[in-house]
Amino acid sequence: MVIVKFKENIAVSLIDKVKNIFADNGSAEETDSKIAESAPPSSTEPIEKPEDNFPALPQEQMTINLPVIKDSAPSQQSDEVLIKAQPSIANDQCVFMVNRTLMEGHSWYFANFESAEGSPLAEALFSLEEVETALVLESTLTITRKDKTIVDWKPLAGEVGTVVRNALEGDGQLIAEKIITDLPSEEEIRKGIQKNIDAEVNPGVASHGGNITLQSVKGNTITIQMGGGCQGCSAADLTLKQGIHTSFRKAVPMVGAILDETDHSAGANPYF
Repeated sequence: MVIVKFKENIAVSLIDKVKNIFADNGSAEETDSKIAESAPPSSTEPIEKPEDNFPALPQEQMTINLPVIKDSAPSQQSDEVLIKAQPSIANDQCVFMVNRTLMEGHSWYFANFESAEGSPLAEALFSLEEVETALVLESTLTITRKDKTIVDWKPLAGEVGTVVRNALEGDGQLIAEKIITDLPSEEEIRKGIQKNIDAEVNPGVASHGGNITLQSVKGNTITIQMGGGCQGCSAADLTLKQGIHTSFRKAVPMVGAILDETDHSAGANPYF
């Protein structure tokens, strides 16, 4: 409860009036009205605000605008390079949405500095000390940081935003031409991923009653869905990132983004 400090005689008068209102069993609306009518004239003394006494509640996710963007995604029509940063709930990675295309029609996963050779954008990103991996998907960039214990993305997000903006303002290509020209067809990627699902992934998750389905292939970006015991499982995110992603990339090295369209909130949420 916040107590507003008025001069002593005014405060006593106000309290007496409030007591009288409640003694008459008036309605909530009448009470509010009477209190408003009884409010003292404005005082030169400062009035404490609720936010002065109560700390802000923690948020599950934080959006960082570079610069400030009000819409859910940066406008493609703006002449200015706009970037919106959205850290993950686990704070281990951050998605940067840009109002420019970074890689047309395809995606690419840069696992380390060596993989960035020939790609100016990736090389500049890996020059930042905290960047561990980078995933480029059309107009989005997902960065994983090395130190997973740091929850404040603002310093690194600012550095990433500067790198992206400088790269876009340059004249050269962002991603190495060799990466794009060497990409296999969608059918080749589909066959390779499906074979890996049938031979390795599904037999592995079957012991937990789970299954993985390949939903679509667009360029070298694949979309999967988790079912059975994997849908809503508390370890699903860890399984996806450390298990399935590794298996897919080993089987089909040219695969880019791996998207999960599972509605985990509809699962039974088992714990294994």
